[in-house]
Amino acid sequence: MKIITTETLSQLSAEARKNPRKRKNLNLHLSDDFCSHRLFNAIEPGSYIPPHRHLDPNKDETFVIVSGALGVLMFNDDGTIDSSVVLTVGGPAIAVDIPHGRFHGAVSLAPGTVFFEAKAGPYRPLLPEEQAGWAPQADSSDSCQYLAMLTAHLLE
Repeated sequence: MKIITTETLSQLSAEARKNPRKRKNLNLHLSDDFCSHRLFNAIEPGSYIPPHRHLDPNKDETFVIVSGALGVLMFNDDGTIDSSVVLTVGGPAIAVDIPHGRFHGAVSLAPGTVFFEAKAGPYRPLLPEEQAGWAPQADSSDSCQYLAMLTAHLLE
């Protein structure tokens, strides 16, 4: 049995703050090839998970907020925002289930944001058609402006 404590997640958030990507995950699955991926994902403000999709029909994804605040966005194929929600502990929305084939992304809205993520394995890098060509990668020079737009949308 693996026990995940609040101290474990605090340390994970501290590691995320030190990481240039401002993200750090704690995998519970045994390897990238394992059939079921379960992980805690720490993400700090100033970082986001760029829009992407999983075309494999077995790769629906579930996010459950554990601490902080996470904005989750769904996009149309042309990059326009279709829907969004802010997940907060004890708030009106605490989890999302994202169907395969849909572009989605996530934005940290508070320090110490951690969410639990579950999806089918194995891990495989995104294919070109699973990446959103209309969105900058998190480490690109255009990412700050794009992240500001996403954040403003979530906080409207």
